[in-house]
Amino acid sequence: MTNNRATDPRRNSRASRLRKLERNQIPTVTSRGDEVASLKKNPNAATPKRPTVPGARKVSLSRLTRSPKKTKPGLTVPVQRAVDHCRVIVDGEAKAGEYTMLAARREVEEMGRGFVWLSLNQPDEFQMDRVAEEFDIHPLIVEDVIVAHQRPKIERYDDQLFFVVRDVHYVEEEQVTNTREIISTGEVQMIIGHDFIVTIRHNSEPIEPLQYLASEPELRDMGPIALAWKVADLMVDEYARIAQLLGEEVDLLEEEVFTPGRPIDIEHIYMYKREIVEMRHATEPLIPALKALSTDHKDKVNKLLRSYFRDALDHAITATQRIEGFDSRLTSLIDASVAKITLQQNQDMRTISAVVGMAAVPTLIAGIYGMNFDNMPELHMQYGYPLTLLGILLAVLLMYAWFKKNHWL
Repeated sequence: MTNNRATDPRRNSRASRLRKLERNQIPTVTSRGDEVASLKKNPNAATPKRPTVPGARKVSLSRLTRSPKKTKPGLTVPVQRAVDHCRVIVDGEAKAGEYTMLAARREVEEMGRGFVWLSLNQPDEFQMDRVAEEFDIHPLIVEDVIVAHQRPKIERYDDQLFFVVRDVHYVEEEQVTNTREIISTGEVQMIIGHDFIVTIRHNSEPIEPLQYLASEPELRDMGPIALAWKVADLMVDEYARIAQLLGEEVDLLEEEVFTPGRPIDIEHIYMYKREIVEMRHATEPLIPALKALSTDHKDKVNKLLRSYFRDALDHAITATQRIEGFDSRLTSLIDASVAKITLQQNQDMRTISAVVGMAAVPTLIAGIYGMNFDNMPELHMQYGYPLTLLGILLAVLLMYAWFKKNHWL
């Protein structure tokens, strides 16, 4: 059978014209190495144009030729050193065993439900970069995690939330070895994605919210954002507990200041005021973050969970207001202590003045009769000496009675 398509002269002539057109208009595609070599030989030569593909994304030459990111010299610490645990959470409970990041992600994808909870302890830049590659974390979040010392906040990057909460610890004064450590603060950062949550702690104790989350069935299927709520709720409950303990300490300080005759240690008051100010820095910025989670990000936080965030917000406001009240009371105690110390100093000066005044009388009399003039009749009196001593004693007693009556002594 004859092939008509192969013997059609019109098709053959059309094909030959297309091949000729391609040779004349489309340049030969060279590799990046050939282009760089040609540019080195002839810097003034123009860079050959590449064929334009419809719908292709333009990439700048500077991006292609950018040098790779320089790594800091020294040994790199494996990611596992910073990992507290990597778990797969299903229905509010962790599956048995520990997972690697890759295995946990694969497990969640195969099941089609649950999420990954990765807990880290102060990761360095290299470790955090590896985690970011695995979970596709936004670079700005990675930068904040490495720098740490973030204020409490909630930020959104595409479909990821970055939630920071400050952790507050209270140590009884009798157990403190450093007076600046009555209240110490740490930091818990949470990166919340669709099917994962990464918690990073800085100077904070490990967190175990699953035991509380498992007891609330309505929150089990809400994903990683429910775990983030429980972490924040535990922190806020700790704020309330510490506020109660600080209230007891402030009551004792007030009793110490306003008890008559009791010595005042004003440095003690300053110490608590400084620690309360540090706690205010941890609690006050959390209020706008919780408010945002209770009203915004409705695609991430459903209606029921927003009500839970509002409850945590109410508790945070209550604790913050109590702490602000303690700050005002301590300011008043400092003013009262300064006034009391000033009065005490005035009283001490009056007592010193009274003693000096009583000592001045015998000094004056002794000075007069110690001038050794030839014509001093009292020196030759038979009872001059006892009469002089009696006069000195009477004068001192009269002065003492007067000072005592006027509360100088």
